[in-house]
Amino acid sequence: MGFMDALTTVFRNKYATFSGRASRSEYWWSYLGYFVIATVLQIFAIIGGIILIDAGELALLPSLIALVGIVAMIIPTIAVSVRRMHDTGKSGWMLLILIIPCIGFILWIVWMVEDGQAHDNAYGPVPTNTME
Repeated sequence: MGFMDALTTVFRNKYATFSGRASRSEYWWSYLGYFVIATVLQIFAIIGGIILIDAGELALLPSLIALVGIVAMIIPTIAVSVRRMHDTGKSGWMLLILIIPCIGFILWIVWMVEDGQAHDNAYGPVPTNTME
């Protein structure tokens, strides 16, 4: 699955789908997309705030737009993470380990790069690398 296919699948076709499985490529391409979009929105907020600094409360508008955009991307990002956990045969609830500093982050990285199960599991069939 390529970059645009992953973005389309995660942010449009499976926006809030927590069931099923997600391949590594779907997960990492969508994560890169989230990072790029969030970075662009933050730069927009900073530059917009600087340009509108003398406009009073209107100066907050770029930051508000960026905040809404980033918050709107939280649900699909969590959903694809849960589906990625399902692909490795683990429950999505195990992502709560991220609450634990350092150890949680290390485990999250290990789980996200782990090979998915090569057979159907309790969460569904093996994910294909084609857009759904």
